[in-house]
Amino acid sequence: MSTHDEMHPDHGDEHGDIEEVHATLKGYLTGFVLAAGLTIIPFWLVMGGVFTKSGPADAFILLLAAVQIVVHAIYFLHMNTKSEGGWNLLALIFTLVLVVITLSGSVWIMFHLNDNMMPMTLQQARNLP
Repeated sequence: MSTHDEMHPDHGDEHGDIEEVHATLKGYLTGFVLAAGLTIIPFWLVMGGVFTKSGPADAFILLLAAVQIVVHAIYFLHMNTKSEGGWNLLALIFTLVLVVITLSGSVWIMFHLNDNMMPMTLQQARNLP
């Protein structure tokens, strides 16, 4: 029994199911190097003109952005399936669903605004009730 357990014997298995996150300098440095690399690579791709078409470049940069989100969540936010009993992961999934709904709805509205907000011709204005 450690000194802490001897001083507080009633706290035995109270925190038995909770895993503590142990942040290390090596973990932070690994996360920093990965995040810096995932920032430098898209910058180099755009500034160096590596892709001739913007479609594949955009898709690859979005893929690297998604990987960078995962790197930040793991190395800096210490999120995994066991942290906080899984509630952190559930909150992350809920947030991602809301972001996808918001972004896709915004893009859908902006795409259709082009059709619905075009100026009317004089003939179309005369036909209005």
